[in-house]
Amino acid sequence: MDNKDAEKLFFIPFNTGGHWLLLAINPIREIVYYLDSLGNDWTTYPDMKVLIDTVIQAFRAQRDIQTSRRGANSITWIKVACPQQRNQIDCGYFMLRFMRDTLALGRLKIPTDYFDEFKCAFYTKDQVDEIKEEWCQFMIKLNVCS
Repeated sequence: MDNKDAEKLFFIPFNTGGHWLLLAINPIREIVYYLDSLGNDWTTYPDMKVLIDTVIQAFRAQRDIQTSRRGANSITWIKVACPQQRNQIDCGYFMLRFMRDTLALGRLKIPTDYFDEFKCAFYTKDQVDEIKEEWCQFMIKLNVCS
């Protein structure tokens, strides 16, 4: 990666052991956007934060970026206020929808109050069903179900 990559986001679907959430990471700027459809803070999942911080620090070391002691902890975690699920089973679909919405808009940053185009407190049943259908169609095209 070089400077032209400074605005790229890498999407990490993360399973905490029973819940899916989305991390969108800009490793050059050391920003982690945290989208959790249960509304939990990243401190709810300390192992996840340690893992991602370690990966970014390893990336920094691989690029031979020198940082001061104070700068070593300069990774910025941003909690994004995103639509919340109303049950305990749709988290994976919400995570997919967050990723799809971001990619559809072609944005390089995620606002802390989500995107105006997709801002809502909850996804409707139709919005969740839409991403379920898209996921099924994707899997069929991959021929995974045969």
